[in-house]
Amino acid sequence: MKRVLIVGGGLAGLACGVRLQEAGAQPLIVEASDDVGGRVRTDVVDGFRLDRGFQVYLDAYPEAGKLLDLPSLDLRRFKPGALVYREGRMHRVMDVFREPRHLLASALAPVGSLADKLRVASLRWRIGHSTLDEIAARADLTTETYLLGAGFSRRMIDGFFRSFYGGIFLERDLRTSSRMFEFTFQMFSRGSATLPARGMQEIPRQLASRLPPEAIRRAARVVDVQPGKIKLASGESLVGDAVVVAADATTAARLIPRLVAKEPSWRAVTGLYFAAGQSPLREAIIALNGTGSGLINNVSVLSDVASDYAPPGQSLISVSVLGVPAAANLEAQILVELESWFGPDVRSWRHLRTERIERALPEQPPIPGPRGTSFRAVDGIFVCGDHLSSASIEGAIISGLRVADAVLG
Repeated sequence: MKRVLIVGGGLAGLACGVRLQEAGAQPLIVEASDDVGGRVRTDVVDGFRLDRGFQVYLDAYPEAGKLLDLPSLDLRRFKPGALVYREGRMHRVMDVFREPRHLLASALAPVGSLADKLRVASLRWRIGHSTLDEIAARADLTTETYLLGAGFSRRMIDGFFRSFYGGIFLERDLRTSSRMFEFTFQMFSRGSATLPARGMQEIPRQLASRLPPEAIRRAARVVDVQPGKIKLASGESLVGDAVVVAADATTAARLIPRLVAKEPSWRAVTGLYFAAGQSPLREAIIALNGTGSGLINNVSVLSDVASDYAPPGQSLISVSVLGVPAAANLEAQILVELESWFGPDVRSWRHLRTERIERALPEQPPIPGPRGTSFRAVDGIFVCGDHLSSASIEGAIISGLRVADAVLG
């Protein structure tokens, strides 16, 4: 039986471990923190479920959907569209193919022109009828260049795409790969943004439950990786037939510079959570900042989407700020902005937590030519993760599955 040491218990490492286990190998996941999940974690504070940064699961992900038992996650859906705060009030911009009753409101919203909205429909048709291989084979541009080339106005790009995709890419410059844009656009068109009913960490916990307890060691930090062997901070050495480094890009670069010669740049995000007596939105939808100013990028009431995110009679509000602002009074500044959106009721909201996440997503610029194999290998050491695939849950899982297949092969 092949024994495989996996460094890192995030989604890539767990997917790798599950594939190996089901193929009859003996995986051992070694995780530095106190629990599995990597960057997909959920904490319970005063009865509220706080994901570490605003995250969603796109239920159209093909490979993740095959691996996961989606019904047991009890996915709760966001409405297909957004509210855009602009000119002092909220404007509704919906996917009118699935929400045709909002056709007129979406067409009249002062977010881009009518021609821009027709271009969205054209883009939806074109990308929706493309295979993922066709998307991967197209010329890779920045998303901004791609959208300008598709004929979208600056007003539409600035008023909608920067905030909507800012929440996905964690950057408003739209410098992310256009292939990544097309992939996520297709996933939104084919399915929904969702939350597991009991928090995003239910995804990695489900994968961990498919492994025997002895296949995961928590609170064990790896300090050295050699062919067939890893060394822990405690001084203990573990031996296996192969080693898979499924840690984040920074850790991988430190442990195996031969395979990750340069640490990728990271995108940062700050997530703020507030408790309120009632929801300011009263529906399962995301609200975007379309003003072009202010710190807030997007707001959502997670308990409107999945009621278990908050105790009975309470609402959980998530606010995302791109980057990590240095302001000492950040919470106060955010509340002032929120009051301009939602009125004086904001003054009664209670701050629960602020998460400053320096390493939220690896940078994903355009790449000339094909992206590659989703993993790397040399001398029986393999590396995988979303930094080698796409910066998404789907990308992490694909990378973990592909490297498991390579180890088995």
